[in-house]
Amino acid sequence: MKSRETIRDLALLAMFAALIFVSKNAMEFIPNVHPVTMFVMVLTFSYRWRALIPIYIFVFMIGVQHGFPLWWIPYLYIWTVYWAISMLIPYRKMPMKARLILLPLVCGLFGLAYGTLYAPAQAVMFHLGPHSTLKWIIAGLPWDAVHFFGNLSIGTLIVPLTELVLKMKKKYTD
Repeated sequence: MKSRETIRDLALLAMFAALIFVSKNAMEFIPNVHPVTMFVMVLTFSYRWRALIPIYIFVFMIGVQHGFPLWWIPYLYIWTVYWAISMLIPYRKMPMKARLILLPLVCGLFGLAYGTLYAPAQAVMFHLGPHSTLKWIIAGLPWDAVHFFGNLSIGTLIVPLTELVLKMKKKYTD
């Protein structure tokens, strides 16, 4: 029975990776607005450590799609940072009202911090000093603000989707 559950979970995680990849590509017409961050949080609350599987399948698929360009390299750590932040959130112990407010806000704040998280890789790859790196971060703040509002909006789906995934997991493991 356990191996059947494992196979089912791996298939679901692979499907989530495909869903993340397709949904990001479908939203490309709106820069910095996509459901990736929302899905990472939903998967982390639902699958904990195994959420890294669809996250890194997604990262690899983005690399393949674009030919592993330099801008892709920060994807290797940025999504792990967000996953780790999500792991620290006590989803199941939080009151529903707190979840509905806090989780979209965390999702939005990650979008606001995205350029800053991206900056260390930029600094190393392009030999930027601290002053140039700070200028790069400041220049990207308008795009990070768009990312904030996009993530905040899409983040409103975190709780209902997490509840749905957890309910389905329970249904198929009982």
